[in-house]
Amino acid sequence: MECTPPSLQRVATIGLTGGIGSGKSTAAQGLVALGAHLVDTDAIARALTLPGGAAMPALAAEFGADALAADGALDREKMRRLVFADPGAKARLEAMLHPLIGAEASRQAAASGGCPVVFDVPLLTESSHWRARVDRVLVIDCDEATQVARVSQRPGWTEEAARRVIAQQAPRAARRAIADAVIDNDGLTIEQLRIELRALWALWFPAPGGSA
Repeated sequence: MECTPPSLQRVATIGLTGGIGSGKSTAAQGLVALGAHLVDTDAIARALTLPGGAAMPALAAEFGADALAADGALDREKMRRLVFADPGAKARLEAMLHPLIGAEASRQAAASGGCPVVFDVPLLTESSHWRARVDRVLVIDCDEATQVARVSQRPGWTEEAARRVIAQQAPRAARRAIADAVIDNDGLTIEQLRIELRALWALWFPAPGGSA
């Protein structure tokens, strides 16, 4: 897709969010296929916490060797358990990661070449910073039973673990309240989801000379 310069677009940036198991990552790839430049903040966080990642010295100093996997990466499962049990640990983790994530997200967005930028942000609802940064918010939504069923099929996940994560995330009503558009992804096939995305893309990024 040929990109329109941002100055000619009515919408230049989209914040994409949704609860775990909502289908947000599938939607992100659908938007890329339509011409979006994706900035995946969760992927950035993972890169920062790989062996040798930019966040690892500070994380190791803060949380100790017990927070590290054998290869020197952040042990994500141990940290997940820790932040569930200790809100203070969650705050310290976010204070170290979020500035690094924001800086890398800005760098990646600057490389968009004029394409609309989609920021995939799992915690967008909780972050006034991210909401202020984007022109529109798209929420991919589904009911909790669907989330649990999808997540519990992932390797290493159980229904109990899925429900714990869902309980830690923003409520569905809060996500929907900040949305400029919501796609209900209960029972949609991938192609049906793509059809919904194409319709929204045409509305937010009308072709030159179009009436939208």
